[in-house]
Amino acid sequence: MRVGFALGNIGPIGTPHNLVKIAQRAEALGYDSLWAVERLLWPLKPQSPYPVTPDGSLPAEYKRVLDPLEALTFVAAHTSKIAIGTSVLDIPYYNPVMLARRLTTLDVLSHGRLRVGLGLGWSKDEHDAAGAEMKQRGARADEFLQVLKAIWTTDPSEFHGKFYTLPKSHIQTKPVQKPHPPIYLAAFAPAALARIARLADGWNPVAIPVDGMKQMFEGVKEMARGSGRDPSKLELIVRANVEITAKPRPTDGMIFTGTLEQIKQDVEGCRRIGAHEIHFDPTFQPGAQQLESWLGLMEQLRKLA
Repeated sequence: MRVGFALGNIGPIGTPHNLVKIAQRAEALGYDSLWAVERLLWPLKPQSPYPVTPDGSLPAEYKRVLDPLEALTFVAAHTSKIAIGTSVLDIPYYNPVMLARRLTTLDVLSHGRLRVGLGLGWSKDEHDAAGAEMKQRGARADEFLQVLKAIWTTDPSEFHGKFYTLPKSHIQTKPVQKPHPPIYLAAFAPAALARIARLADGWNPVAIPVDGMKQMFEGVKEMARGSGRDPSKLELIVRANVEITAKPRPTDGMIFTGTLEQIKQDVEGCRRIGAHEIHFDPTFQPGAQQLESWLGLMEQLRKLA
């Protein structure tokens, strides 16, 4: 099982100096990957309540954000082998032709180290700001992924759908990775899980108990088999939002929170169900937004995993 860590592009930790230090330390410690997060804005009166906080407001760390693709491009130039990924970019905020070019550029500049995590987003405020339609997110996502793949794998490329049109065109260069960088989808709803089975290379779940992940991923693989795909090719890439506490978490507590021993058990649970990768994100760990604390957690969790 591969092990990754958050780059730290969210919150006060996200400075040019800190990103370089985090990326280089992660590579030196033998981490397999670095992951950047996306957040467009911090609404004062959220239309879509944040599901974790009591009043529905977003965590304060989300007030300060470096764009994930630019942050990953920056640290790619300061590292040589560690993979770089997004967990996740929200599809409705992008045009697929423009995003395909940006992602291709990052894959080329990093010599084939890119992993593409995508989702549909949940914030009504962000959708409004981006001019995106929430009601048609799923249908648009199906075409969006097809446009990405058309651009990445064919020359000339062409696509004609309900939402997107790509006239027959040469779009060079192509990604280093063949047939294209792996695409992982964050998904919970049945339709979104079915999209993974049809169109993605893997699933990027968060905050789901181990047994739940196992059951849902088995369902995804069964749907992939029904679509004529090889389910063994799909990967389970687990996002672990870590919060270490002195007291044990309650039985109904969030996965990857609690004592180090409990978090270690969660990691072993992911290994047991065949997860291909787990990447830790300590953004909301008290005190983690200081560089030395972030690096210390990186060392501590690397030993644990």
